[in-house]
Amino acid sequence: MYERVKSMFIKEFIQIFRDPRMKGVVFLMPIIQLLVFGYAVTTDVRRVPLVVHDLDRSAASRELLGRFVHSGYFEVREFAAGEERVRELMDRGVATAALCFAKGFEKDLLAGRPAQAQFIVDGSDSNTAGIVLGYGSAIAARFSNDAALEGAARGAGVALQKRAWFNENLESRLFYVPGVIAILVMLVTLMLTSMGVVREKEIGTIEQILVTPITPLEFMWGKTLPFAAIGFADVGLITVLAVFWFGVPIRGSLVVLLAATALYLMTTLAAGLLISTVSRTQQQAMMSTFFFYLPAVLLSGFMFPIANMPRAIQWLTYANPLRYFLVIIRGVFLKGVGPAVLWPQMLALAALGSFTMWLAAKKFHKTLA
Repeated sequence: MYERVKSMFIKEFIQIFRDPRMKGVVFLMPIIQLLVFGYAVTTDVRRVPLVVHDLDRSAASRELLGRFVHSGYFEVREFAAGEERVRELMDRGVATAALCFAKGFEKDLLAGRPAQAQFIVDGSDSNTAGIVLGYGSAIAARFSNDAALEGAARGAGVALQKRAWFNENLESRLFYVPGVIAILVMLVTLMLTSMGVVREKEIGTIEQILVTPITPLEFMWGKTLPFAAIGFADVGLITVLAVFWFGVPIRGSLVVLLAATALYLMTTLAAGLLISTVSRTQQQAMMSTFFFYLPAVLLSGFMFPIANMPRAIQWLTYANPLRYFLVIIRGVFLKGVGPAVLWPQMLALAALGSFTMWLAAKKFHKTLA
């Protein structure tokens, strides 16, 4: 058995790297994709184009505006002369937000009355609008609180100290980059393995395999081990880039990460082999891979919280290996937790991988049909 699996292992490596372009696809493309996705996939909003319409022109309005600018979230594009100009800039997309001060803003503030100011946000992108509104509300609330403290004697009160665990600066990149690692590894391993058996059929080498004494399970091991090695290499390469380029901390054990990666790779490789065994052409295998990959990403919790999905869809996500590996990889990177916390996800990956591998081996028959 060892010799037969070893021969398949060597054959697969030779076949993969016979074409020099495959080296770029296997090792260079994940790096490029991580760099692109690492910068593109973020919910942080910076330098929001802001138009200002100030009818008060007072020290108080200038101070509040200064807080918006100095926060780093907003960048003044124009001081509009009237409401029509504000509307024009918002319609044209030159400005995403507008800060408008009513006449008498400072007078009302000093008198202890509610000072009238309006913060307008382009709501066509609801996610960005919600984040920008949160920034503006926080700045205005702090300004209002400071003004109230200046106008009244300081007394006993509640001092609320805020602290975020695991991601102190609330940088979305630290949350998304580990997820990008899991997604890229799934894509690479699925693409490589889904072409494995069907390529043998198309180029005619399957007949040579059919006359050998190799068993379906040995065939599957011979097919998956080379791609598993490539998967581990990609995980290591991308992890180094995530830590040293994007500054993502890795607070947990590398041993736990490697063990969880092995379970995850077993699942993705088995899924790719299952696709390959049921497909007759490489085109069918390619389309089936994307049919599996896209829903897996969308239903993993990477972009949309699973808790917000309909109940039936939430149940469907339990069959998604990416769901479990995202919890594991973020737990290892950001929280530093281990098997005592992550064992349910690791057990689920082991069960999914074993079942999928068994199904792929069962589907492979030593026949041309």
